[in-house]
Amino acid sequence: MNRLFRALADATRRDIVRRTLVTDISVSQLADSYEMSFAAVQKHIAVLEEAHLVTKAARGRERMVRGSLVRIRQAQRLLDHFEELWRSRIERLDSLLAEGSLDSPDT
Repeated sequence: MNRLFRALADATRRDIVRRTLVTDISVSQLADSYEMSFAAVQKHIAVLEEAHLVTKAARGRERMVRGSLVRIRQAQRLLDHFEELWRSRIERLDSLLAEGSLDSPDT
């Protein structure tokens, strides 16, 4: 999961994932979309591949990139878990604070 969130920490990589979840897109088309070198875009894609957020496959002479909805859903489940954990902690804190205010000698 660390590799996944490290990969998603970069805005360009998040945009690449967003684009490739909708449709397969060639590395060349992706490179044309950004104001950076082709090699830089390839490095971003390599980081995403290492995190299993995208896959690359040959289609003729082109290399097509496809986003992994399964991997995004794994990240979402983990984030949902953290949200539930923090919400329950906040609810417990609210309860403790409410109980403490009833017992305080100032009321």
